[in-house]
Amino acid sequence: MNISGWLLQTARISPDAPAIRFGADLHVTYSEFAQHSAGMAQYLSETLGVTKGDRVALFMRNRPEYLEVLHAVLWLGAIVVPINHKLHPREAAWIIGDAKALVVITETGSIFPDAADLEGECIECGMHDLGLIRAAKEMSSLSAPVQVSRDDIAWLFYTSGTTGRPKGVMISHGNIMAMSLAYAMDVDTVSAQDNSLYAAPMSHGAGLYHFPVLRAGGCHIIPRSCGFDPAEIAGLAQELGNLVFFAAPTMIKRQMAHARATGYDGTGIKTIIYGGGPMYLADIQEALKLFGARFVQIYGQGESPMTITVLPRAQVADTAHPKANLRRVSVGFAQAGVQVRVVDNAMRDMPVGGVGEIVVAGETLMKGYWRNESATADTIVDGWLRTGDLGSIDTDGFLTLSDRSKDVIISGGTNIYPREVEETLLAHAMVSEVSVVGVPSPEWGEDVIAFVVLERDSPCDSHQLDTWCKSRMASFKKPKKYYFVQDLPKNSYGKVLKTSLRERAALDLEA
Repeated sequence: MNISGWLLQTARISPDAPAIRFGADLHVTYSEFAQHSAGMAQYLSETLGVTKGDRVALFMRNRPEYLEVLHAVLWLGAIVVPINHKLHPREAAWIIGDAKALVVITETGSIFPDAADLEGECIECGMHDLGLIRAAKEMSSLSAPVQVSRDDIAWLFYTSGTTGRPKGVMISHGNIMAMSLAYAMDVDTVSAQDNSLYAAPMSHGAGLYHFPVLRAGGCHIIPRSCGFDPAEIAGLAQELGNLVFFAAPTMIKRQMAHARATGYDGTGIKTIIYGGGPMYLADIQEALKLFGARFVQIYGQGESPMTITVLPRAQVADTAHPKANLRRVSVGFAQAGVQVRVVDNAMRDMPVGGVGEIVVAGETLMKGYWRNESATADTIVDGWLRTGDLGSIDTDGFLTLSDRSKDVIISGGTNIYPREVEETLLAHAMVSEVSVVGVPSPEWGEDVIAFVVLERDSPCDSHQLDTWCKSRMASFKKPKKYYFVQDLPKNSYGKVLKTSLRERAALDLEA
């Protein structure tokens, strides 16, 4: 079953329902959404030669036409290759070449002026070209999307590539259906009254989350800023109501800062789904104080998109349970249809509470890495995805992340988990953000280093933070050195780039 069949079905049931808004303004109804996607699909097929199984790259910002184009590709049974618009054109060109994309759709059609920038016969097509063929058709005349199987690839997502070239994650139509069902069962109830906002890049998990909303007939909101603006979000929430959106923890911190400055209390927001990085206890406690029970946490990876664990709003907001705080700093329990284990290096289950690698199985699991059998074999072992993340599972099935395996600091032969140190430092009133990394040490193997962003005008220094850490954790875990910085380097998804911090610390040691 082609996942775009959901668009056609919703368009037939609710043709006049608002489907996509640009800000508060209506862009298309569901009948127009389906008509435009079908028209674009016809152009892609008849003019550009796109057929079932071909790859079509999308290299553009969030914009009202994004979903129309995406479904035009899926309509043909072709494969969407969403590319983060903040990448350099050369980085995007590498992905386009690796995917062997037949077409790349960009906003202007002139991002790659030199044909040599794109491998093979890849054609660059601008949104203007597609806009010309958005001629309305009668719903009754629309042919159904091309039939595909559950295992056919729908979405080829390239990982961030922080440790080398990115890898293409093959996500099937069946994977997306399983993800959507898990969303409706565990993450948030979905209805036609929902207004799903896309402030995070639609090339990533936020874009995948449009599928369950599409199925329910809810409306998709593209902010006028085409990105994340706390004031804009607050305004849209109050104007439209029932706003639902995905946000990285750093985005939530910015939304909370706006709330403190303006007195906004979250009116109009139904649900904020957070993930993609650690949400520290102090931050979620403040968010709950300001906005109340509007938060749901998910943990996932591109290889099991948005669907490993969930911490529902009731558990996020709970203060009565004896383990309330422990659960709030966990990432919840396995989502429906997903199995989660914590194992040692030999894939043997760790005892309850023991730290090991998190492995995942289920209907959401990727088919593998595109044109990379060796990486697939290393990552999927006996049907289990090795996530590279470390964590532990308690007696109630709640999973708590320790760190990425590559981020664990080994000092004096003892494992130190950066997140534990970060949690301790963030509990200090003068600390706004922090990231902890390890750097080589001739004496201990590695030393703990902290990069700290202070609250505005805070007169804090290393001695104060040292005293704070000594009073709350074992001495060997506390940072050997503090770097006070204006901000932390992050990718477009809000994840802190620890590799950049390690490089900076290494240069400082060499100086």
